[in-house]
Amino acid sequence: MIDATCLYLDNDDVTIAELMEVLPGPDFPTGGTIMGYQGIADAYHTGRGSLTIRAKARLEKTSTGKDRIIFYELPYMVNKAKLEAKIDELRRDKKIPDISLVRDESDRKGMRLMVELKQGAIPDVVLNQIYKHTQAQNNFGVIMLSLVDGVPRTLNLKETLHYYIKHQEEVIVRRTTYDLRKAEERAHILEGYMVALDNIDEVIAIIRGSRDDNEAKVALMDRFGLSQTQADSILEMRLKRLTGLEREKIEAELDELISRIAYFKKVLSDNNLVRQIIKEELTEIKERFGNKRRTELAAEAKDLEVEDLIAEEDMVVTITRTGYVKRLPVATYRQQKRGGKGLQGVNLKDDDFVEHLFVASTHDYMLFFSTHGKVYRLKVHELPVGSRHARGSAVVNLLPFENGEKIAAVIATKDFPESEYLLFATEEGMVKKTAMSAYKNSRSSGLIAIKLRENDSLIAVRRVKEGEKVVMVSSAGKAIRFDESEARPMGRDTSGVKGMTTPNNARVLGMEIAPEGSDLFVITENGFGKRTPMDEYTEHHRGGQGMSTISMTVKKGSLAGMKVVMPGQELMIVSEEGVMIRVKSNDISKLGRATQGVKVMNVADSDRVCAVARVTGSNKKKPASSSVFEGQEKMFEDADLESIDDIDDIDALDDIDDEQDEVVSEKTADDVDDVEEEN
Repeated sequence: MIDATCLYLDNDDVTIAELMEVLPGPDFPTGGTIMGYQGIADAYHTGRGSLTIRAKARLEKTSTGKDRIIFYELPYMVNKAKLEAKIDELRRDKKIPDISLVRDESDRKGMRLMVELKQGAIPDVVLNQIYKHTQAQNNFGVIMLSLVDGVPRTLNLKETLHYYIKHQEEVIVRRTTYDLRKAEERAHILEGYMVALDNIDEVIAIIRGSRDDNEAKVALMDRFGLSQTQADSILEMRLKRLTGLEREKIEAELDELISRIAYFKKVLSDNNLVRQIIKEELTEIKERFGNKRRTELAAEAKDLEVEDLIAEEDMVVTITRTGYVKRLPVATYRQQKRGGKGLQGVNLKDDDFVEHLFVASTHDYMLFFSTHGKVYRLKVHELPVGSRHARGSAVVNLLPFENGEKIAAVIATKDFPESEYLLFATEEGMVKKTAMSAYKNSRSSGLIAIKLRENDSLIAVRRVKEGEKVVMVSSAGKAIRFDESEARPMGRDTSGVKGMTTPNNARVLGMEIAPEGSDLFVITENGFGKRTPMDEYTEHHRGGQGMSTISMTVKKGSLAGMKVVMPGQELMIVSEEGVMIRVKSNDISKLGRATQGVKVMNVADSDRVCAVARVTGSNKKKPASSSVFEGQEKMFEDADLESIDDIDDIDALDDIDDEQDEVVSEKTADDVDDVEEEN
């Protein structure tokens, strides 16, 4: 601070950037490390900023080979005892399970807080966890608030120095004025002494001839032209002052006072001299009390992500219809041989089935889009690892879902390129296309993925590429097919445009990307369905009601579900009472667009079909791409399938679903205890 003040004294036009060259940041008495320069720059430029301060730590090893983290400097205003207690609490609660012991070993030599780690623990990870969960990393708010002419103001660095120097100038002027007055008063008395010494015999005679002090004082004032103060001083002067040595002292003191008076008057008349005095005094303080800087400055704090210490490997991620998610290494299924019965992949509740399956790297992102139009982001390695038989963890335990909020779609991706887009669809027929890069940032409470209108709900999210065709189907039995370019790119927090118009009491059932050679499968509430070649649906502009996709009758009920299917894929059909049937798409009749369809599922009079999902086919001769769920082909394009023991490993993934045949075969309503509705 002294160097910055001296720099300002030398040049009033100095910039804040130049001041920061000599004053790079605050220096706290407890040391520590300030992480990042942005908070300092904000504080110095605006008067407000937030500094992230970390405790200083070093690594030691015990005689048994265990690692120890030693904290020897703490952030400013952090209590050591409370920090020790917090770290020990994290150890007991197993939030940081790799800590075995916490102990305060401070002594007269300095502070020492020891954290001993368990055998095999990674010190960098533990240290990062301590920084994250305790005050070993603490934020310090800077508010450079000052009273300026009695009014509180927030000042930047240059303004602070300006008013500090202005205050010091006032101090110097008032101090010099006081010193000048005292010097002049003393010189005035000494001048009286000199008059008395020059006329000592006459002064003594006047004093001896006077009856009292008053008469002597008046006589001296009249005879020598002295002031009252001088006359009083002469009367109080001791006889020893009459010696020659004392006279010399008086003369020397008077000469010195005359010089000082001249200097004081010069200071008061020259502001540059006042500033020079300030600089000299600050320099003297620096030389007397200055010491080495304690608080270090470092680059911005970058949390050590756990994934940096996790080997990148492919995982099988499964998400069930009722919202259970887990991951397993692909290697779990590598022992499966062609032609075997298969490994059981997951034990499910009676009314559940695997709806989403991905092969994704531990470093990939999983984007969970909810029916409320929000998106939540997790890394694959953050998903719970389950055994082959485990159902997994409920997604509500991983994500802060609100009441009634469910998963509408899941997208897996390695990155968020500007050139790729996500296409959204809602029940009210709105569609929106947004660049994936808009979702690269995350928030613990989720981000708004699409701005929904009142009573609307998100039903589908798909990756879309240039030139691809989109198909939407409504419960009124209509389907519309249009090019993806019909939906222009929009921002994240937007509602989109009309993709399909639906009549009253009807809703959009789903939206799919329709590749060449695909079929559109539709099914009614009463279980009547069919496949229709996508080529039969003429391409239109978005926003219309679409073309008839099935002949609607009261007997068959309203349309309940739709999926775009390729040869060899299978479909899971679910009723409101939890009855499920799994059928191959090839076993469903391929009929024209305006036909009524055939019986696909027997539904009780009190029941109705509520949802349909696409699942992996069991044809082991199919390439990996035929086993992709819900338009997630991108993940399999990016995956290093050559490292998965060629086709045997993909077959093993198919065996996950083969094993489900025993679980998700046709059920009656009597077998189901719980009923879940799906939008």
